[in-house]
Amino acid sequence: MNRLHIVGRKNSGKTTLISELVEHFTGGGLKIGTIKHTHHHHELDTPGKDSHQHREAGSAVVGILCPAMTAVFRPTPADGSRDDSRYEFLAPTFRDCDLVLVEGDLQTAGPKVEVWRSISGERPLASDDRSILAVVADTEISAEVPVWPRSDLSVIAQEILQLRPIKSE
Repeated sequence: MNRLHIVGRKNSGKTTLISELVEHFTGGGLKIGTIKHTHHHHELDTPGKDSHQHREAGSAVVGILCPAMTAVFRPTPADGSRDDSRYEFLAPTFRDCDLVLVEGDLQTAGPKVEVWRSISGERPLASDDRSILAVVADTEISAEVPVWPRSDLSVIAQEILQLRPIKSE
């Protein structure tokens, strides 16, 4: 999976940037997938429904097919351990995508770009996290990694394609 994590502090503009990038890239003919990572627990299935009962009974994977959507639920280890095997599990679903943009997941070994806003009043995460490859910023900042202007989506998109080149078939 050709993935890039868009990371940043709360309210830094991650969702907005990803949405704009999806529109930009798909407008140029690329097939883009997205994954939202969160550290909060969300019950994505509906308690009491059949699929939820299947999962609660111990099913390793539960799928739901309906006219408008397909979903798969896979429980994570009960001990809360994290690893990148979850991305490997999702890879077949995203196999036709040229690029997968993941919102969040600072703990992954995957490549990351930070979105940073001056209003946060905090230093960019890239100041302390060497796994971040670049920063998208709303003002000029000094950083040890490239800084891309938030005001120029085409520059951001071009730089992303330099970091995560699209493989031609």
